[in-house]
Amino acid sequence: MTIKKKVLGVVFMPVKWVYLIVLILVLIGGHYFFYPKIESFFIFFPSKPFDLTPEALRLKYKDVYFTTEDGKRLHGWLFPVEGDNPVVIHLHGNAGNISHRLDLVSQLLKNKLQVFLIDYRGFGKSEGRPSEKGLYMDGVAAYDHLVRKEGVLPRNIVLHGHSIGAAVAVGVALNREVRSVILESAFTSTRDMAKTMPLFRILSPLFPANYANLQKISHLHIPKLIIHGDLDEIVPFSMGERLFNAAKEPKYFLCLKGAGHNDTYVVGGESYFRAFTAFAKDSKI
Repeated sequence: MTIKKKVLGVVFMPVKWVYLIVLILVLIGGHYFFYPKIESFFIFFPSKPFDLTPEALRLKYKDVYFTTEDGKRLHGWLFPVEGDNPVVIHLHGNAGNISHRLDLVSQLLKNKLQVFLIDYRGFGKSEGRPSEKGLYMDGVAAYDHLVRKEGVLPRNIVLHGHSIGAAVAVGVALNREVRSVILESAFTSTRDMAKTMPLFRILSPLFPANYANLQKISHLHIPKLIIHGDLDEIVPFSMGERLFNAAKEPKYFLCLKGAGHNDTYVVGGESYFRAFTAFAKDSKI
């Protein structure tokens, strides 16, 4: 039986209910005001210094700066090749910076693909701090720079997103016209990723499904290539399969036997670049 006390006409609830209400309010406030910052803290590991430069690999490139919708000045490297070949906008993962992707770039250039390598806000020479909303704006700004400043036609732009960059690629493809999209080592959502981590598994139902690739991919009607290593130690291979199953045609899946999360093109070798190049140029493998 609930006991209430009445003093001067005011009804007071038992103290334990007051504590419960306060706790609920704190949890709700924390969810809306602090969770985005906590999530970003656990997700992003940007690096400012460059460990390698295009000059060191004797790669011809253009140093590029461009500005996002919210005024952040971002940095990238544009690697041209002769001819009217597709331009691959490479959207990297959650750590490091563009200097750690030059070995991949050098191989794509050998296959006559142009590459636009960009750093998100907070990475490398780019201003700001990374966030989900910010990364989507960064990807759109990179696309807009190619079209408006470099004169690249939308039909010649291929989006290539690795890991969290796959979410950025999906976001750009939903808002801009592109030739096709390549999603590599992609996860379904951050909530699903939390379920795979012992530290967050119990609390995962409380997490929002941010970077919701699984929810969004069915809205893409352009050609899609999904690449995943069957030994991915970070993003389960099953997530790549779920994304492929949810996607609409035209779509292709490249399973790389023995590949992990960050060594797909190393383990895949010639077969990786053959499929990548064929899809980028012809939208099929």
